[in-house]
Amino acid sequence: MLDTAPAVRKAPGRRSSGRARARRGPRLGPYLLIAPTVVVIAILMFWPMIQIGIMSFQKVGNRQLRGEPAESVGTENFDTILNDPFFWQTFRHTVLFAVVAVSLTMLVGTLVGLLLSKLGKRMSSFVAGGVMVAWATPPVTAAIIFTWLFGSTGGVVNWTLDLLPNFLVGGGWSDYNWFATPLSTYTVLTVCVVWQACPFVAVSVLAGLKSIPGELYEAARVDGSGPWRTFWSLTYPMLKPIFLVLIVMSIIWDFKVFTQLFIMSGMANRDAFNLSLYGYSEAFGSLNPKLGMGSAIALVLTVILLIVTALYVRVMVRQGETK
Repeated sequence: MLDTAPAVRKAPGRRSSGRARARRGPRLGPYLLIAPTVVVIAILMFWPMIQIGIMSFQKVGNRQLRGEPAESVGTENFDTILNDPFFWQTFRHTVLFAVVAVSLTMLVGTLVGLLLSKLGKRMSSFVAGGVMVAWATPPVTAAIIFTWLFGSTGGVVNWTLDLLPNFLVGGGWSDYNWFATPLSTYTVLTVCVVWQACPFVAVSVLAGLKSIPGELYEAARVDGSGPWRTFWSLTYPMLKPIFLVLIVMSIIWDFKVFTQLFIMSGMANRDAFNLSLYGYSEAFGSLNPKLGMGSAIALVLTVILLIVTALYVRVMVRQGETK
């Protein structure tokens, strides 16, 4: 009788260790892929922000730009701007402009998005692509266009208003200067910003509307719900997360408006300054730059926007918990 020894299985050590390495290996892949992006963001964004934070507590002028060490002044820059009535004037301009511009942007953009949803597929895509041209227009180009449209000499708006009867719009529009007062300046600025921003809102609303099942609208129609009631009871709740994102993004964009106002108003009309233009004027607007003051203003603006973003995140987290 032959002795048959049991088959000896190969030790799984190497195979298991290979599998373990295979499981451990790919974990580093995502970090290696994202590392260049993190490095670029750190260099281009976080490092300048750190420098602004440091300079906001220092006195930085021409001497420091020529190589002399910066003088630490503690919170003197913040005390100066917070006790300056002009700072609160620019803050008021910034907040009021943001409230009006964001409200109009959301209103006009939502209406355009609803209208686009009523069109056919091809026509909706064609019109949406057309309105996105305004959003893709660079701020410098848009500011130049609206400065020409509202120009006191040869402006299309003044020419059109001058043609209308006096009992409708009054007289004296032929040479009216839209950039002479803060109110008229911000009127033009608001029209320009809303014109550029509402296409993005419209396309976002259109995308959200396409994600809502048509059966819900059919059920609402069967129940006898009108357009107004359908919007507030069905469309708005379904699009509420999109609206929150758009509102927060619009607030951040409108608080940071600089290019359009700089081109339209320039540095001479200080009464029309907002926080961004005020910070620029303190840092670079004179032969005696105050980079410390400008950095302090920029830091205050950043803190305001961080608070807005934190409130948005808090609302979104609460909504996620309720769901």
